Amino acid sequence: MRRLLNTLYVTTPDSYLHRDGENVLVKVGSEEKFRIPAHNLEGIVCFGYMGASPQLMHMCSEYNIGLSFLTPQGKFLGRVNGKIRGNVLLRRTQFRVADSPAASLDIAKVFIVAKIVNCRTVLGRSLRDHGNVIQGERIRLVDNLLIENLEKVDKCLNADTLRGIEGNCAKFYFNALDELILKQKDDFFIRERNRRPPLDNMNALLSFLYTLLAHEMMSALETVGLDPYVGFFHTDRPGRAGLALDMMEELRPFLADRLAINLINLQQLSGKDFVKKEGGAVFLNDNGRKTVLGAWQKRKQDEITHPYLNEKMPIGLLPYVQSLLMARFLRGDIDGYPPFFMN
Repeated sequence: MRRLLNTLYVTTPDSYLHRDGENVLVKVGSEEKFRIPAHNLEGIVCFGYMGASPQLMHMCSEYNIGLSFLTPQGKFLGRVNGKIRGNVLLRRTQFRVADSPAASLDIAKVFIVAKIVNCRTVLGRSLRDHGNVIQGERIRLVDNLLIENLEKVDKCLNADTLRGIEGNCAKFYFNALDELILKQKDDFFIRERNRRPPLDNMNALLSFLYTLLAHEMMSALETVGLDPYVGFFHTDRPGRAGLALDMMEELRPFLADRLAINLINLQQLSGKDFVKKEGGAVFLNDNGRKTVLGAWQKRKQDEITHPYLNEKMPIGLLPYVQSLLMARFLRGDIDGYPPFFMN
């Protein structure tokens, strides 16, 4: 099993990344702020408009360290990739499957089934743990709607219909997610999912966590030799990592949504950790980002038993394990892609 390494999140303004031997250095001006051996890293995510030396970028390519640049608010700017690794035959198989509407639809159905099931699990667990303080009828109503749409997935005949089912389920789910927010209701609520830009604190938090998950998923897919930009459910678009977005679907409820709810209900975040821009856009401020990044790193260290492999592993390896299972499926080593179902 692959070892879980660290992801370096750089949030200090005016930072610049350097290479010193086999180490990554973070400097502000001439002052060294941080140093870490490259072999301890699997990713670097920079929030802001800092730069990196060509030598540092080359080292990231050599060590297969994902280097991503985001705005201070978490909007993806770009990613530095080295030489394409992996089996060219695997990628050619991926492209052929992606070019087949029928084959793509079969895989996409698996993603959406897992997403709906995991959304139900998030709602059901909260109903079990906090049934005395949340509106159980509302949760049960949404759960029934999710079941109804879940039963339609298998009979779905085309991708557009499947996207409609997924969109309906997302609307139902996010409407019910508001019930799971038990604290700080004046500062945290979700009436609907909005983005580009997010318009409230909860949507800003979810968008930030989804961005972190997207980075992990892209790195994992590249590691196993798959192209993160060629997917089976999300439509092709320049700059869109379609397969990474596809495979995020089943992991979002478990890795991102639950963490967001916990951060709020445990009052580790507050309304003071967000800033509202002109035009209504809402983003995490510097302190809020640091709090979320710390919780994200800690969450990745927690261990679970994978439901398909029946092996214990850190949660942070889930994107890699699911990518590996997708590669095995496309190579014909296993009969179907086994999605992740949370317990």
